[in-house]
Amino acid sequence: MFEKISKIKKIAILVLVIQILLLAVAWFVFKMDILLPAVVLFIEAGLLFYFSESYSHTLQEQAMGVKQVLGENAEKVYIKGGIGLIMYDDQYNITWMTELFKETYEHRMGQKILNWIPEADDLIAGRSDKAEVLLDNRLYEITRQDESRILMFKDITEEDHYKGLYEKEHVVLGMASFDNYDESTQYADEADASAINTAVRTPVNEYFSYFGILAKRINQANYMLVLNEDILLQLVDDKFSILNKVRKAAQNMDVSITLSMVFARGSDNYTELDGLVASLMDLVQSRGGDQVAMQSVGGEVKFYGGSSEATEKRSRVRVRVISSALRDLMMHSTNVIICGHKNADFDCIGSALCLAQMAKALHKPVSIIAKTGGIEEKLASAMKENKDILDEEVQFITESEALNQLQDNSLVIMTDHHNKGQSNGAKVLDIAKKVVVIDHHRRSSEMGVKPILVYIEAAASSTCELVTEMIPFVSKRTDLSEVDATFMLAGMTIDTQNWRVRTGARTYEAASSLRKMGANPQDANRYLKDTFQEFAMKSLALSNSERYSHGIIIAPVEEEGMTRSLMSQVADNLLNIQSVNAAFVIANTDNQTAISARSNGTINVQRIMESMGGGGHLSGAAVQREKQDIHALKAELIAAIEQYFKEEAVDESNT
Repeated sequence: MFEKISKIKKIAILVLVIQILLLAVAWFVFKMDILLPAVVLFIEAGLLFYFSESYSHTLQEQAMGVKQVLGENAEKVYIKGGIGLIMYDDQYNITWMTELFKETYEHRMGQKILNWIPEADDLIAGRSDKAEVLLDNRLYEITRQDESRILMFKDITEEDHYKGLYEKEHVVLGMASFDNYDESTQYADEADASAINTAVRTPVNEYFSYFGILAKRINQANYMLVLNEDILLQLVDDKFSILNKVRKAAQNMDVSITLSMVFARGSDNYTELDGLVASLMDLVQSRGGDQVAMQSVGGEVKFYGGSSEATEKRSRVRVRVISSALRDLMMHSTNVIICGHKNADFDCIGSALCLAQMAKALHKPVSIIAKTGGIEEKLASAMKENKDILDEEVQFITESEALNQLQDNSLVIMTDHHNKGQSNGAKVLDIAKKVVVIDHHRRSSEMGVKPILVYIEAAASSTCELVTEMIPFVSKRTDLSEVDATFMLAGMTIDTQNWRVRTGARTYEAASSLRKMGANPQDANRYLKDTFQEFAMKSLALSNSERYSHGIIIAPVEEEGMTRSLMSQVADNLLNIQSVNAAFVIANTDNQTAISARSNGTINVQRIMESMGGGGHLSGAAVQREKQDIHALKAELIAAIEQYFKEEAVDESNT
């Protein structure tokens, strides 16, 4: 404003000088009478001088600092307290500022406030109550009183500094556990056990010591960890490289030991943190181990690692304990309702039929929700072919019918899934008081239900494998028909990709048990054969496939008619191509756009899919979205793959 007044005064003086020169010319050259114009000119000059000086004086009074208005003591208080005020006009030009800013920023007078401090835009517009700005390495908090044109600045540099230090010193509780330790050392002699201990513990102890983590050994496999937020951030930056070191050390010793770690934060209540640590470790172990889980109280779980396939860890003792618990729950329930996942497949319905026969053996009314949520095409055809037999064995119902059957003492069993959002009986799960989960997929952080019994084994080939092992411990009177056993065998065949992946000794034992119960491999294979339309869709998807680096193939399919089952089969077929490490099929299914991902084990497709909101196994995963553009989802997938390999490169360099 002062600069504008100065410019106006200069222009006015220039105009006066020109007028005087013109009068002089008129007097000396043309001998004109200039008395009256001269009088008017001098009066004009006097008025201009008076009004400009008066206005400047008024502005100076308006621009007086805190010292002149409130006195020297008030000025010192404002400056010492780091408080400054800035006033602006209706054009957002700065018209006044206090001593805190004057010495350094007086040249800003008359400028637009938002040109200098754009961070104040939301504050001035009324969209926020506070704003922060960094000026000459000092952090200021800006506030505005109601609709006034005055901004108050408070220097919070020191406060922010100490707040950061305080947050970095917050206590974090954690636990580290050697996965599969007991199984790997129980049959080793003393010398071998000692060598294994040295190989896997030495890098762990060195790692904890390097970062300053207090680690106390609880037992042979577990450590309790105490650290702070600052150390935890360093571990995140390090990408938890200790996981790779332990895995490599164990491989050199020819054992399958890996390391899992969990961290709980965000509370001063140590009992609460301890409970969170325990639940996180259960979550990590059910996901197969070899990873890190981190959670703030009330926040979401973040996962790191998970670079190896889950190993077979369940024991016969655990199967017997889980089976006994399930038997007791069934015995003390009025009825049993079994729900599967949406678009049910052979593993889902096969395991449901087995659980239904267990309940019938215990003389409990049982029903399966199968008329809601959809059924995979091949399974629907097989169920139609065997409709008479299945209708005699079990009652298939809708979700609404299940709600009518639901009682306070009903037992609801979720099979082949553990997330309520994937269930064909979500409304039933909302009301049910007793819920059991039996699944073989890696556990996600959110289940949406609070089950009283959870049996999730990520190392198992299928849910059919899990329930087959439970049969003799729940009831030896369980009577599976040939159709039931064949459906279960078909489910195992699909989930193992024709017995090529996730097959352990227990898988073949379960298949052998089903064969003894009457499972027909020829019928199972016949149920899984493609129709001509499916063959045509597969051929179309294969023809659309595109090759990328790292042995990756992506097949986007824009044509309608692709099912999730077909997508997974196409991905499996693409893996049969030489030098292909992972395959991704993108297509529209029903009202969703989905990605089906498969890997030969060298690329962790689960991590890639989880980064996009999906999940699954290391070698088989998927993601479903609300219907969207295929090419947009493909671009997002490529970005997720690139990010995955960047993280892998960091992991390898750390190793």
